[in-house]
Amino acid sequence: MPKTDIHPAWYPEAKVICNGEVVMTVGSTQPEIHVDVWSGNHPFYTGTQKIIDTEGRVDRFLRKYGMLDSSANTTDSDKEK
Repeated sequence: MPKTDIHPAWYPEAKVICNGEVVMTVGSTQPEIHVDVWSGNHPFYTGTQKIIDTEGRVDRFLRKYGMLDSSANTTDSDKEK
C-alpha cells in the first residue's frame, strides 16, 4: 500500500515567466517558474548571437587572451610599425 500525503502539490497549469511575461504553461510542483532563457530567446532557436554572461567570464577570457576590441587595435598598430 503506498503512503499517503508524501507527494508535493501538482500544478497542471504552472506559468513559465521570462522577463516578466508568461511564455508558456506546463505541469510542475511550483505554481510559477521564473527563467532567464527559454526557446523563444535562446540563440540556437532564434539564430541570433547573444552572449549571456552573468559573472564576467567572457570579458575576463577576452582580456586574458587579448581579444577585446581596444586591445586588438593597439596590437594591430604595433604590428604595422
